[in-house]
Parts: sequence; C-alpha cells; structure tokens
Amino acid sequence: MNGYIKKIPLYIFVGISVAFTLYVIVNYGIFAFTEPPLPPQEQTEIQRGSILDRNGKALAVPANYYHFGVTPATIQTKGIENFAQLVSPVLGINEGELKQQILNSIDSSFIYLKKKIDQTAYEKLKKICSKNGLSSAVRFDKVPGRVYPENNLASQLVGFMGADGKGLAGIEYSMQDTLFPPQNPDSDPVQGKNIYLTIDANLQSSLEKITIDVMEETRAESLMLIAAEAKTGEVISYISLPEANLNEYTKASSEQMRNRPATDGYEPGSVFKIFSVASFLDSGGISESDIFLCDGIYSKRVQSGELIKITCLEHHGWITAKGALEGSCNDALAQMSEHIESEPFLAKLRSLGFGSKPGTEMPGETPGLVRNTSDRFWSARSKPTIAIGQEITVSALQMVQAATAIANGGVPVQLTFVSKITDNTGREEYTHAPIYKDRVFRSSTTDYLLSCMQTVAKSGTGHRANIGDVSIGVKTGTAQMADPVNGGYSKTDFISNCIAIFPVEKPEIILYIVIQKARGETYAGRIVAPVIAKAADVIIDHLGMSRGSASSLAHSGSISISGTAPVTLETTVPDFKGMSKRQLLPVLDRKDIHVKINGDGWVTTQNPPAGTPITENMEIELYLE
Repeated sequence: MNGYIKKIPLYIFVGISVAFTLYVIVNYGIFAFTEPPLPPQEQTEIQRGSILDRNGKALAVPANYYHFGVTPATIQTKGIENFAQLVSPVLGINEGELKQQILNSIDSSFIYLKKKIDQTAYEKLKKICSKNGLSSAVRFDKVPGRVYPENNLASQLVGFMGADGKGLAGIEYSMQDTLFPPQNPDSDPVQGKNIYLTIDANLQSSLEKITIDVMEETRAESLMLIAAEAKTGEVISYISLPEANLNEYTKASSEQMRNRPATDGYEPGSVFKIFSVASFLDSGGISESDIFLCDGIYSKRVQSGELIKITCLEHHGWITAKGALEGSCNDALAQMSEHIESEPFLAKLRSLGFGSKPGTEMPGETPGLVRNTSDRFWSARSKPTIAIGQEITVSALQMVQAATAIANGGVPVQLTFVSKITDNTGREEYTHAPIYKDRVFRSSTTDYLLSCMQTVAKSGTGHRANIGDVSIGVKTGTAQMADPVNGGYSKTDFISNCIAIFPVEKPEIILYIVIQKARGETYAGRIVAPVIAKAADVIIDHLGMSRGSASSLAHSGSISISGTAPVTLETTVPDFKGMSKRQLLPVLDRKDIHVKINGDGWVTTQNPPAGTPITENMEIELYLE
C-alpha cells in the first residue's frame, strides 16, 4: 500500500482467491451432504439353458471356455523359450511350434495361441502365469461353450452350438431364443430356459446299438428310425445314421450332420399302400369284400391312347384289399385307384400331412411332393402309380405323422420333440399336451387297416416283424431310388422301409425304420422287418408294456406282476414290487417326495419298505430289472 503494489492487480488477486475459496467450500458441502455413489455392480452372466431327455438326463449343458492369447513383444522380453516350456504341456502344443508361432507374430500387438481351452486348462495356465510373473503378457477371453455328455446320442435332434454362442443345427438352432433369450438393455437379464425332450436317452441308446449293427450287416449308406407315442405324438426315439460326435462337430462330415428324417424326401414304395387303401375305403370307392384279379400286370389304355402298365412281383389271383396288402400287390392297388377320382384321392393324402411340412421343432423340414392334376408332369398313370408309393415323395417324419391317423381311429396327432420347458430355477413354463387334428378317416376304416397290417405281420411280407406275444401291425416297402446321373430309377440303389403299430387292439407306439442303399439283400421284408421286431421288443420291455409271455418276473423266485393301473400314494409307502416304469409315472410327478429309479423293467426292490409313513421330502429308491 506504499505505492509498490498497485490496487487493481491486488483487487484481481483477492477476487480470484475469494472465488476459489468459495468454490472449494461449496463443493465440500455438496460432497459432505450427498450419498456416496454405489460401487459399479458386476454384470449378470446370462446362462444358456440345458437340453435334457424326458427324464432329466443331460444331453447339452453350458460350459465355460477361454481363448488364450499373448502380447508377443512382452513375451519376448520375459523369455520366449521359458514361456513355451511352461505352457506347452497344458496347451498340448509342441514347444518348437509354440516358439515359432510367437516369433512369426512378434510385430503383432496380440495373438491367440489356442482357442476354446477348458476350465481345467484355464486354471492351470492362470496359476503358471501368475507364479512366473507372466500375467501382464497373457490374456484369457471367456467365451460361452457347450458340452454334450452323451456325445453321439441323438446328435441330429440335439444339434450343436457354434463358437459365437448360437445354435447351428437341431434343437440348439430351432429353439435358440428359448435356450438363450434375446436381451432387452432396459430390462432385467433373462436367463436361458431348459428344454426337456420327449426322447428317452436310455431307450435311444439301446435302439442306436441295434441300428448301428444293422448298418454294418447291410453295408447301407444310411438308416433312419423314429418311434413315437401314438396318442400323444411324442417322439421317444429319433435316429439318423451316420451320426456325429457333438463334442467334435467341426470334424464331422456333411453326411454325419444330415438330419435325414426331417429333410430328406424319397419315394416310399409299398409302405404307402396302407394310406392308399384307407383313402379308397373311406371314400366309399371300394369295400372290404370287393375282390380284384391280379394276373401279374396292371394294363390299361386310356382315351389319349397312352398304355399304362404296372407290374406285380406275383400272380396273386382273386384278392380283397386285405389280401392285396398282405401280398403287397401292385396290380390290385392300381385297380382300386380306378374307383376314386384324382382330386379326392390327393385331398385325402394332403389331409394326412403329405405335401406340407410336419411342423415339428426340427429345422429344415421338407414338405415332400404331392403333385396337382394341373401339374405338367401329371399323367394318366400318376394316380395308380401314387397308389403304390411312387411318383410321390415323403419324409420319415411325414410317414409317422400320417400313421398317427390310423393308430388313433382316424384322427392324426401333431408330432413333437419337446416334453416341457423350465426356467433356470426348475419352474415349469410349458408342458406338452397332445394337439389333435381334423378327422381324416372313420374309425371303422382304421380298424380294418389295423387288422390288415396285423395280417401282414402274421402271414404276409412283414412276417419277420412278428413278435408273437404282443399284437403288431406292419407294412413293408422296397422302392427303387432315383438315378441322379442317368435319370429314371437306379438298378442298384433301393429304399427299404417298414412301418409298425402296436399293440393292434389298443395302439400305443408307432415305429418306422428306413434303410437306404443296402448292399446285397435289399428286400424290406428280409432286412427291415427283423429290425422292427428287435426294436419293438426293446421298446415294449423298456416301457414295461404287458406282453403275453411275461405274466411273471423271475428274481430270486417269482414276483407276480400287478395290474396296469398307475400307482397312487396316500399316507404310507405302497408295495411297488412288480410294477412297471409306466405305472410309476404319477409318483415321479409328485413335488413333495423324491423318487430315484435304478434300472429298467419291473420293480424288484424298494427302500423304504412298504407301509413306511410318508413324510415331506422323503426319498424313495426303486430298483428295476
């Protein structure tokens, strides 16, 4: 103030100091009286749902994998040779190759040394890197993975997941949004749902062993098998050979990944005659008592001058529709086709599902081919030719779908592969209920067809499918395959197939098997019918169906098998001995007790014993043989 300090700069300095002080005081006050911000929350990991069989056996489960990468320059400073020596045994890569891989990318900012290492390898590598001061030079990128505990089992049905976490085939693909729901950033994360399939893994495994042996015996190119519950439409076994190991799907061939029962269309041959005869009868074109003369060839000249000729393998003489199916007579079927107009005949076939996709959960379903009368390829021979299973293409799924109409008194039921869906806590969000379609045939028509099919199994072309103590109806068919190179039909490649429905008096199961391009014997009655018998035997025993030769069960003496009524629980544990697995189903649905089943067949031992008071969360263990 003595003149050395000027007033204006001093005022400016004081003003700035006061302003700064006020700023500090205000911000301190705000900080002091404001709630501190919450620490950032960890992002919830979305888990992909599992795929299980109908009994809860895991077929596809989520797993964590890691991509292991390094910064080459940093590794170089820490010693490439030492690094390679430490990690190569865990990675399964030769030390020399590992060193060369890093040296070749020394100018890169980052490289992956190995992708999709499992949890065990990840933990080992992490420990090694941490212990040797390498953590700053490496990186682990967590990626969603999938493990398939049963490897090849029902591989085309289950499907597989790609490296990007999306399904690429089967249920993994068609139900991607259920297994891993799309996320809304403005809503809480939604965890994946668990899908319980309709197939039984134990039954599937038993039938796959049979069909693999058949593939080797017949030297066939491929084989298909579908078994479904007639009343519910639930597919309990689904086989397409050759199959793939889902844990190594990148090594699988296109043939192994091909889902033939859903995607492949083919001419079924004589198996199709059951649907033709049912259509002729139901429309009133023919009756059960009408007879037709088979002289070995159907020959007819139409108004246009075209001469139609369809040969038959035998001279069957005078036969009814039942006799025609028993001997698989082409001549009689062609004659029957004259008694129905083309449009009503085609309409019946379409109402059975031929010519349209079956509508199951399988991706890539083929609609097959049912010609229109206006089609340029339609001719005077089309109707009689379709009647014997040619000039029409079907899929294995369509054949089973159509057979449900015959098994259910004329009413088809929708096929399905999904039994139920649960959330990640186990709460059921969907349970399958049968979806019945419009009636196609009168019940009297299907009763007659079932009796015809039973005759085929007893004394006709399908007699090798007869299992004796359970009534079974079958129809066989052998069809020449198309020759894609020379046109027309191949002289060496055949489709051999057989469809079965059992028991005849009260149908429960539809079984259909197709063998393609067998070498040597190709006649379906000789190579497919015996497989039907083997497979049906396995199914009957697995499901605990009653059979004439099994009135008692031997086990350290004799155990009488009780009636087929399902078991009920009241206040005490009942005597389960002699009961089949099917009778136990109501017990498995109980939420207040836990039932553990060991083995297949009928109950021989139980714990706790009969008469024990039932308590909440009680565990009951049953042993079946």
